[in-house]
Order: sequence, then C-alpha cells, then structure tokens
Amino acid sequence: MHKVDVVVVGAGPAGLSFARSLADTGLSLALVEQQPQTALADPGFDGREIALTHASRQIMQGIGLWQRLPPAEISSLRSARVMNGSSPFALGFAAERENVAELGWLVPNHLIRRAAWEAVQRQANLELLDGSSVTAIEPGAAASVVTLADGRRLQARLVVAADSRFSATRRMMGIGAQMRDFGKSMLVCRMQCERPHNHEAWEWFGYGRTLAMLPLAGGQASAVITLPPQQAQALAGLDEVAFGHRVTAMFEARLGQMQPASSRHVYPLVGVYARRFVGSRYALVGDAAVGMHPVTAHGFNFGLQSQQRLAGLLRTAAGKGGDIGADALLASYQRGHRLATRPLYEATNAIATLYNDERRPVRLLRDAALRIAQGVAPFRKVIAGHLTQASA
Repeated sequence: MHKVDVVVVGAGPAGLSFARSLADTGLSLALVEQQPQTALADPGFDGREIALTHASRQIMQGIGLWQRLPPAEISSLRSARVMNGSSPFALGFAAERENVAELGWLVPNHLIRRAAWEAVQRQANLELLDGSSVTAIEPGAAASVVTLADGRRLQARLVVAADSRFSATRRMMGIGAQMRDFGKSMLVCRMQCERPHNHEAWEWFGYGRTLAMLPLAGGQASAVITLPPQQAQALAGLDEVAFGHRVTAMFEARLGQMQPASSRHVYPLVGVYARRFVGSRYALVGDAAVGMHPVTAHGFNFGLQSQQRLAGLLRTAAGKGGDIGADALLASYQRGHRLATRPLYEATNAIATLYNDERRPVRLLRDAALRIAQGVAPFRKVIAGHLTQASA
C-alpha cells in the first residue's frame, strides 16, 4: 500500500492550486484525476471567462499561477452595471469610486487550468495518478485508505476532495449537499463587437432570460445568456449569421453588431452547498464545497479562498509536527469557510430567484430593489469592497 500525507481528488484549478499551496511544506501528495495528463496539460477553450477579485489575483500570484497567464488574455473590469428589463434604473459600480484601476479581471477558464497545471510541474513530493478514479474511502483513526478503480490503494493522513460540485467522494463520505437546480441553462460565447465596451460589464435581467456581457480584449465580449434549456440549445444551434443577429437583438444593439468569435458552450445552472465541509480525515475545497450560481461571479474566487484557508492550516500543523487530519483543524477550516461563503451563497440564490420570477408583482419589486440599492451608498461600498479587498 502506497503511503502519502495527503490525497487530493481532482486536478481542476482548485485541486491543483491546493497542491501548489503545499509545495514547500514537506508534505507528500498524491493527486488523483480521471482525465489523462494530455488533457490537463492542454485544456481546450470552454467558453467560460472567470471574473477574478483582487484577493484572488493576490492568491494566484503567491502560488505562481498569475505569472503564467498570457498578459494579452487578461481583461480589465473597470465598471459594472446591473439592469432590470426596460427600467431606466441601474445599479452601478466603478473602479474610480474605489480608488483602484480595476474592479477585477477576466481570464479564460482554460488558461487558468493550464497555468495551474504548469505551476505543479516538477513539484517535489507530488505524484500524479491520472486516468484514475476513487471507488472507496475508508477513514481510520490515524489515516484513511483510498481505493482506486484499478485496485491500487493509498494510505493518507488526509483526503481532500476537489472533484466538482457533483463530488462522488463527498457522497462516499456520507456528506449531503443542498442543491438548487434553477431549471435554466447558460450559453456562453465570445462575440466581436462593433462598438467599444469601455471595459464595463453588464448584468441584465430581462423577462424570460438573463443576459450578461463581460468585456474582453481586442474589442470582444463574452455573451452569457441564461434561458430555459431547450431555448438555449436552439440558440446554440443557429448558423453564424443568424446567431450574430439574434444575440445583437437580445442586447438591443447596445454594442452595435455582434458576431460570434468562438465556439458556443451550454451549461446547466445548479447551485450546491455541502451540508458539511469536512468529515473524518476528509475535507472539501472548491466547487465540491460551494458551487455558486454565476450571477455574482464568485465561484472560482471562493474555490481559491477555500484551498488557501485549508492549506494555511496544514502548513501551520506540519510546521509544528502536528496532525494534519485532526478534527479540531478541520473544524476550524469549516467554520472559516462557512463564514466566508454562506451569506453570499444565500444572497446569490435569492437574487437569481427574484430576477427570474416573471409575475407582475415581482417585476415591480425587482425594479424597486434596484432603485433602493442604487440610492444606498453603503450597499454599493460593501459589494465593491468585496471585489477589491486584498487577500487575508
């Protein structure tokens, strides 16, 4: 039986970032991933543009990811507007009001994945078990035994799951999750715009659909269109000319004519919040712990925070020769990550529910909510501060 200090399940950005955060701790790691190394080393474009906060940039710089991103693919986010249907009222945020150059940055998801993979190459005490999956976890008093699909067995003092919001190992450990299926799908595609976007993002709650526009470099924008699944698939299936005309009409030609500049991708919208973030010698990070609805753009930011929070506790314990899988350590991680995520998770779901309800009384409430939010400076400060605050 192969013995290591930590088994990490899932080599997505959260799992790889966590492994990288433990690079100089002396802890031995085994990283278990279903995909082959070739897919990890060269992930394909998946349409998703990740909005990164100032804290996330700081974390990524600290573990060597930010430096590996192509500068031309990092797009500044300088302002944002939240709109409701045809209402003239909008909730606005601007970098200059917060005395910063940018509210945040937009980076393609596949390039974050590639940077995370590159960062762990030649890392000491890290072993990749690609093309593998976990079939069983047997917790023990001093260590857990992890069984892989090919029969190999690993013994570890701690198992950390970063295997998506639909985590298989979370279920193996008997940890349930609050799941919110919004019954909608999200279509994402890069569009070439006729008019400049001035690095402003939009969140536009229409009737029957939600639109977002994320400003990218080179006069492009990422169109994020939320629709019932059949409508999203029908839209994705249009030819290039028809698709461009349809998206331009949806955005009321506010950026002039828009033409597709990438492949199109459709994703189901499901929010997930694990009932517990820890078990016996077991912890959840990334989407396995908290899978966010994208309306507030904090999913990956929370994932980065979770791995940093847990890695920091392990670093301290390892430095003192302590037990990295101790119940008290894991309980401390759970408390910290709950406090950091639960309020925004619930607020995000409430926003998504309110602004996707088509009943007339709710439409009036939607407009009133934006009027109130726009007029309350402290509310805007809290939201902007969450984007621009530095990492703890």
